[in-house]
Amino acid sequence: MDVTTTPGPLRSAVVVNPVKVPDLDELRRTVTDALTAEGWPEPMWLETTVDDPGAGQAGQAVRDGAELVFACGGDGTVMACVTALAGTDVALAVLPAGTGNLLAANLGLSGDLATGLEVVLQGGRRRIDVGAVGEQNFAVMAGMGFDAHMLDATNDTAKKHIGWLAYAAGAVQHLRDRPMHLRITLDDKPSFTRRPRTVIVGNVGRLQGGMRLLTDAQPDDGLLDVAILSPRTLRHWAALGWAVLRRKHQVPRMETYTATRVHIHSRRAQPRQLDGDLIDPGKDLIVTVRPQSLLLCVPQPATDPDLANGAAAVGRDADEVRESVAR
Repeated sequence: MDVTTTPGPLRSAVVVNPVKVPDLDELRRTVTDALTAEGWPEPMWLETTVDDPGAGQAGQAVRDGAELVFACGGDGTVMACVTALAGTDVALAVLPAGTGNLLAANLGLSGDLATGLEVVLQGGRRRIDVGAVGEQNFAVMAGMGFDAHMLDATNDTAKKHIGWLAYAAGAVQHLRDRPMHLRITLDDKPSFTRRPRTVIVGNVGRLQGGMRLLTDAQPDDGLLDVAILSPRTLRHWAALGWAVLRRKHQVPRMETYTATRVHIHSRRAQPRQLDGDLIDPGKDLIVTVRPQSLLLCVPQPATDPDLANGAAAVGRDADEVRESVAR
């Protein structure tokens, strides 16, 4: 486990998705005032585009000497910054915007900007693993099947009004879908077949709304956690969901494994997602782990297996940030 504390001022950049931020000028003022009040230099500001959701901007920030990059946007913005910063010594900080941000949920961050800034100012840093699918990296989880169907079916307008609960409506539309025919290979072990509804490959375990699906997932153990969900009926779905909500170690209709390389092959193309962001459908999902390759700003204590631990205390400490910004 690689944990550091870096309380001093750093050169920083903000990679922001302007579509996700209703008042960009207010965001600039809030972030700049909070940082300069603590003696930090003013950050660079880089806006994402339709063609580049953040990887190019984060890479430019690194080349321009940034020691820390704030990702301010939805899942796509954060994942693009993860891809650009993995393997570097530049820290990533998450300032959640929009309605879906899996990494922010796993850090215990709500939409409160002051709490996100306080996490950075307190200096908790931790090197975590990332998963790699082709040229893209993710920090939380990849999936094939039902989870990607749910994301595709979720209405953007509903997400703006009711937040993560909108995903429930998308989920209901696909509860009765036919199971997939899959062949799964974990590392160099013999392949096995399953007919699941979805397969999740995760590094940390929280879903939208803070539900923890992968209870044994460790963010820096060099392993990917694999969950194979195979409910057949609505009753199966209800039992599975209830067990997850109650944080049961044994969840019905769910198998779990660990591996450093996961190959999921389907007879036909299936919807796929990385960190809550849809990617092109495909017959294969091949995931490998990049151990401790991302330096992430986390709540204190930075050593806890649950990255969200300490977030409530940081939220209380953020009152000082709120007051300094108000002044």
